[in-house]
Amino acid sequence: MSLVARHLEENGIPTVVFAAARDIVEHVGVPRLVHSDFPLGSPCGEPHNAAQQREVLEMGFKLLERAFVPRTTVQTPYQWSKGDAWKDLVFTPEQPFQTPEVEKEWLARKEHYRKLKAEGKR
Repeated sequence: MSLVARHLEENGIPTVVFAAARDIVEHVGVPRLVHSDFPLGSPCGEPHNAAQQREVLEMGFKLLERAFVPRTTVQTPYQWSKGDAWKDLVFTPEQPFQTPEVEKEWLARKEHYRKLKAEGKR
């Protein structure tokens, strides 16, 4: 989405990106970002919390209206209601959510992709 936003902006269409992975999205250089410190997949608020989601979207509309410099980031004031335990599963080199079988399959796919790329097929 970040690259799409940059492309749209280069062609005169203003964008706002809503994201949970702030470091990645800012690194790509999106023009306007609304960041929520939530698990991936929930950048606009918690599931079934329509009031919170509306407020996050409103922050995006205001950012679109008021951001006059590139790479403007707005941080939402919300915290994940179930706590920060989700971060322990994501921000760790061990990846406890990944079984050995899943990791083995992922490594095999990764190696296959590397071979295709080296052969010029990707």
